[in-house]
Amino acid sequence: MSIFKTPVFPEARILIVDDEEANVRLLERLLRSEGYSHIRATTDSSSALEIFGEMEPDLLILDLHMPFPDGFVLLEHVNNCTPQSDYLPILILTGDVSEDAKNRALVLGAKDFLTKPFSVLEARYRVRNLLRTRRMHLELQDQVHYTERQVAARLRSLEHAQLQVLERVANAAEFRGSRQDEHTRRVGEMSGELARMLGLTYASVEMIRTTAPLHDIGYVGIPEAIILKPGRLTPEEFEVLKDHTTIGANLLSGSASEAMEVARQIALSHHERWDGNGYPQGQTADEIPISARIVAVVDFVDGMTHDRTRRAASSISEVLDGVRSQAGGHFDPDVAATFLVNHGQLMDLAPAAN
Repeated sequence: MSIFKTPVFPEARILIVDDEEANVRLLERLLRSEGYSHIRATTDSSSALEIFGEMEPDLLILDLHMPFPDGFVLLEHVNNCTPQSDYLPILILTGDVSEDAKNRALVLGAKDFLTKPFSVLEARYRVRNLLRTRRMHLELQDQVHYTERQVAARLRSLEHAQLQVLERVANAAEFRGSRQDEHTRRVGEMSGELARMLGLTYASVEMIRTTAPLHDIGYVGIPEAIILKPGRLTPEEFEVLKDHTTIGANLLSGSASEAMEVARQIALSHHERWDGNGYPQGQTADEIPISARIVAVVDFVDGMTHDRTRRAASSISEVLDGVRSQAGGHFDPDVAATFLVNHGQLMDLAPAAN
């Protein structure tokens, strides 16, 4: 009969490994009398690791001197497969009271010792103390994970709010220029869908869908006289216009947020070209982030199929011919090919003006 009213950790899983049948049976009876029911035991040390992996015990009671593998070998394997952040109590059951055996076992992860022949009362207290510590460790882990989830949710909320503010800034930039027709929204939707068709992960697809609308946020720093000029820009004016990429990147830099970093990459690199003749850095091929390569195609298509200050909208067939002819030059050939194959579905998300 137990000396304690209730077990300290009633749902604990306990594994006993000892080559002496009598010790195993005694410990099983003792543990069951204490209210523990999730118990497995073996006298065959060669099966211990398999059982350990199956049940993931909360307490391991282990004899040291057994036929191979002995307790030291098992301790080493258990120690290697247990994360350092995890606390797994291991109670050594042994008749070897030498300092060398104890020190060796402690180095390999043993937490406490029970000397054979053992006292039933001592065994009860040692098991109870180890399981109490194990339960406290698991409860602390749960609390840490809960706190991490709460912090992550709060950070996502703040990130979402930050992106909403920046999207309004991008909309303001669009409004003060010639693009007063939801260009940013269409680029976001079409870029996200094109990313999905390219086989990107769900997280990457949603990241691109969310951040692509910020691609032209740098227009807030470009003079209206240049943005609204109806005729062809002079070379000097075009150089100023090109600065919207670096202005946008600077506006979006300095944040630890992954979404802000993707938005920064898109703003900086969506006018780079696959052949290296783009701006502002002259990146080539895979040097250009995939998010920017996707937005480059989508921005071109949406811009060309809608009226702008300096030109009227082109026909869809003309725009598709442009994508086709610029694959491998202006555009990533894989992104261009995927767009061309799926252009009907993609452009349903962003109907052309004509």
